[in-house]
Amino acid sequence: MPRGTARVGRSDLDLLLVLREEPTEEDRADARSLDAALDKEFAQVDGSGTLLFSRTRLLSGPETHDLGWFVACLCTRLLGEDLAEYLPRYRPDSLLARETNGDLALFLPRWRERIADAADTEEARRPLVRFMSRHLVRTAFTLVMPRWNGWTSDLKEMAAVFAAYYPERAEEMRQAALLGHEPNSDTAVLRSYVDDLGPWLAEEYARVHGVKAPRPD
Repeated sequence: MPRGTARVGRSDLDLLLVLREEPTEEDRADARSLDAALDKEFAQVDGSGTLLFSRTRLLSGPETHDLGWFVACLCTRLLGEDLAEYLPRYRPDSLLARETNGDLALFLPRWRERIADAADTEEARRPLVRFMSRHLVRTAFTLVMPRWNGWTSDLKEMAAVFAAYYPERAEEMRQAALLGHEPNSDTAVLRSYVDDLGPWLAEEYARVHGVKAPRPD
């Protein structure tokens, strides 16, 4: 969503395309090519990510409080039908928290593999630090979102809100918010995410909100 806070060369570009049919592997390959072309051609963009979903999937029951919420509340409609008309009015409750970020535990093994497979270069590690930092901060925020009873997309504010409820993890989350904007290439940071902060957050999330309902992918 355009908020006027993008910074040249430091802000990513996220696109969501809703198709009439289920996306094919060819569709996904085209999306990856588009992302690569945008990254290469425009220095203003620090990472482009295109998501593809079918209209049926997006409006399905299991996605109502995940993809549906994303479309209705976080996306700016530029072209086509406004699918928010078919979705409910959302509240920052435990159901929304569970269905948006209640799957961190599933990601951690994949993150460990990505860290292990990454080349031993700054260019390879910095994107991982950036991506994982942002994911952890957003998950930490939605953990406490129902108690805070609101929403923000600002990483620093997310970390500050979380800190009010979990002061013992406050400094770690503030650092993660900073690294979400200004990533380093420190392997120790990545290891701390998958060996300490991430597992703790996944366990606490499951305790408070439960685990996200399974998805086909």
